[in-house]
Amino acid sequence: MNKKRWSQMIAGLAAVGMLAGCSGGNTEGGSGAAPSGGASGGTTPAAPVTLKFHAFGSEAQQNWTKVISSFEAKYPDIKVELINLSEKGDTQEYAKKLDLAAASGEAMDVMMFSEAGMYAQRVALGMVAPIDEFINKEGFKVTEEYKVDTQLNGKYYALPGKFNPWYVMLNKNHLKEAGLEVPTDWTWDQFADYAKKLTKGDGPTKRYGTYFHGPQGGGWLEFTRLALANQPDNSDYLKTDGTSNLDNPLFRKSIELRYQMEKVDKSSTPYTDMISQKLHYRPQFFNQSASMVVIGSWMNSELGGTEQFPLNFEVAVAPFPKNTASDPAGYSMVTTDFMAVAASSKNKEAAYKFIRYFTTDGTIAQGKYVPSWTKVKNEDLTKIIDTILAGTKSPDKVDKQSLITVLQNSRASKLVPPTSYQADVYKVINEEYEKLILDKQNLDAMLKNTQDRAQKLIDSSKK
Repeated sequence: MNKKRWSQMIAGLAAVGMLAGCSGGNTEGGSGAAPSGGASGGTTPAAPVTLKFHAFGSEAQQNWTKVISSFEAKYPDIKVELINLSEKGDTQEYAKKLDLAAASGEAMDVMMFSEAGMYAQRVALGMVAPIDEFINKEGFKVTEEYKVDTQLNGKYYALPGKFNPWYVMLNKNHLKEAGLEVPTDWTWDQFADYAKKLTKGDGPTKRYGTYFHGPQGGGWLEFTRLALANQPDNSDYLKTDGTSNLDNPLFRKSIELRYQMEKVDKSSTPYTDMISQKLHYRPQFFNQSASMVVIGSWMNSELGGTEQFPLNFEVAVAPFPKNTASDPAGYSMVTTDFMAVAASSKNKEAAYKFIRYFTTDGTIAQGKYVPSWTKVKNEDLTKIIDTILAGTKSPDKVDKQSLITVLQNSRASKLVPPTSYQADVYKVINEEYEKLILDKQNLDAMLKNTQDRAQKLIDSSKK
């Protein structure tokens, strides 16, 4: 691996790390069923095989024993040795140790990556093996079998584990007070209308219809592409070929939505308050300073309240809004774990069987997370949600059916591989958005300056 490739990898990971926000270690749970198209095809190795599984997260966080023992019961000729590179679940620590292990030639068979950037960069560095051969042998389509499409450059290098789509947390008491129903399918225009109707009072005690937790410091950029994010393709600032997507009309709509709600409707918490008071979405929602919060479903494990943020009202969940009623439903930002086979593995078929099991039966047996697997039965998903909510302080105050419905119908947009200049593009968007929201430039100037500056970064990367 040459110096340039490593520097590009680090730059790309830094970019995606900022976007990842707090989505890292928060997820969901359940119990058992057999996949209809599981990884039972192919011949079992003649002699026992031991897989080296590089991972992160404690036993309490991940239930490794349940996953591994249930796999070994199904495949007695394959053993799994867990090599935990971060007991505390620090994915940055894990990534550094994983790269060192790969560089030193350490034996490895299975790896997990916590987000798209970490995954795509290791693919680019040649650390990950394509698995199309095994997928084709089984005869299934990843896009039908899973809710996250992990394809990169026309090939599959991983299968998706847990499934954390974004959704809207709702204060159900506030909805009732305003005569509003819990939405099951809605648009951003309807979201904005709800926010206006939910806004109440004035001054320091004003209750806002919604709170947006970004952008800030080059991170939480998701909040400047809300209208882009519910598209199955081209849902990010850059396209899959690394060119700019900032001229997409839906990027303009995303910024217009934010400006309208804060400056005209005055239904969203001011950006200046978020920055100066260092506000955070948890207290804003649980202290009832905002009635709706768009956020990732890592919040499943906190919906019923925690010691720090007890729940003193009823809460429901609504799907990520669409742009028009005719748009496909369910698309939003999604976080997952990418389960991959190491390029250096001498046991690739056995390693594939493990990641296939892990992302189907294994995630259910794990009892912690909602799987990306589309064949999870409704009763299994209900058990998973029951397990998650049971760990909160007031599970009875959560509209469980609204949560299950949203999770059942959520899907992920097509992955956009990170680039070496991605962090700089994010920084540009943040800076130009801030000038707009602080009334230092108008919308047209903001869009033009963002596009021009981003294009210069893209052009300079080719020199």
